[in-house]
Amino acid sequence: MKKIAVVGTGYVGLVTGTCFAETGNQVVCIDIDANKVERMSNGEVPIYEPHLDVLFERNLKAGRLRFTTDLKEGIQDAEIVFLALPTPPGEDGSADLSYILGVGEQIGKLLTDYKVIVDKSTVPVGTSEKVRAVISKSAKVDFDVASNPEFLREGFAVEDFLKPERVIIGTSSEKAKKIMGELYQPFVRQGNPIIYMDEKSAELTKYAANSFLAMKITFMNEIANFCELVGADVDSVRIGMGSDSRIGKRFLFPGIGYGGSCFPKDVQALVKSGKEENFNFQILESVMQINEDQKTVLLPKMKDYFKGDLSNKKIALWGLAFKPNTDDIREAPALYMIEGLLNAGAKITAFDPEAMNNVKNIVGDKINYAENEYEALEGADALLICTEWGIFRNPDFNRMKELMKKKVIFDGRNLFDTAIVAKNGFYYQSIGREIVGK
Repeated sequence: MKKIAVVGTGYVGLVTGTCFAETGNQVVCIDIDANKVERMSNGEVPIYEPHLDVLFERNLKAGRLRFTTDLKEGIQDAEIVFLALPTPPGEDGSADLSYILGVGEQIGKLLTDYKVIVDKSTVPVGTSEKVRAVISKSAKVDFDVASNPEFLREGFAVEDFLKPERVIIGTSSEKAKKIMGELYQPFVRQGNPIIYMDEKSAELTKYAANSFLAMKITFMNEIANFCELVGADVDSVRIGMGSDSRIGKRFLFPGIGYGGSCFPKDVQALVKSGKEENFNFQILESVMQINEDQKTVLLPKMKDYFKGDLSNKKIALWGLAFKPNTDDIREAPALYMIEGLLNAGAKITAFDPEAMNNVKNIVGDKINYAENEYEALEGADALLICTEWGIFRNPDFNRMKELMKKKVIFDGRNLFDTAIVAKNGFYYQSIGREIVGK
């Protein structure tokens, strides 16, 4: 059993704290938002993540998980202090380290015994050195700083944490290595590796992994766009490519671009880090530009279908989150499509199982919100699909035909078999596949 403090109760911090408590550790989560801390202490989970609520409730009741706004109280008994703080992109794309360094400086003044301070946030190469420096200004006892990047997929975060493919620990300290190894041993009993390396390599590993996956998605989107020009089918190409073990089947599904809190921010930050070293990530520069364009790739196609005039056209929109099984709308393609459609004069009625409240906080009453996916279709001139939620995959096409004014679908996630849509008499335009019903 380890005594752990987690500073920051955002997505990463809350999952981290809850999952460490689930393996018998004593965990204190620290946040400056007193209202949020009170709500969590009373059993309210502030984010939507499958299975997190069950673990949260169990460990809160068992007393292994608790919350405080008091940094001193939160870290005083901890052997390991995780920094799970936001690193938002600045205007120039660089990661803002002010939250991490600010807390680091406070920790330096509060240390009374040895602790391992762990960067859990995604941070640029060299951040561990900066954290060590700000703590050292005030610390009067020994401490170590380690890098332990997270590889959590939203929608599968609990599973990813409890059964990680690998654990990356960056530290040059044998003492910290031993402590962190003991902490993670229960999570790798099936033989998946704990990989030890220096701090800079650990920091770069996270950026490199996310940037590579973003590049893979973007490459398939480019292939899909080319398929449309030459009459090829991107699903066939994807299956053919994915059967090559050197490439693999995952992250080859084309669509209207990636979003979320990780890929856009991490690609941008790695490019910025390169510039600081006079190095140009040419591939990643292209990835960013292509993905920006891809988010609204369906907009001109919708305009073309309606002969250049979307004014007062009623568009049903299925899916607002950047991906299914989350309420996260950060950099969600749906937001870009909403902006483009509103600027063109369209009227939008949207439905998402989890993300509507978050969108309301940003978009407000500029669009309408439906109680379910079918209510959104009432009187619609077209359906636009932006997120591949499971409930959208096998709809009642007969009911859709009764509700919609026109049988028109623009699918940004290639949810449906083109033959089935054709059989039901819809006009159907997706990504990288033939247009049905034209």
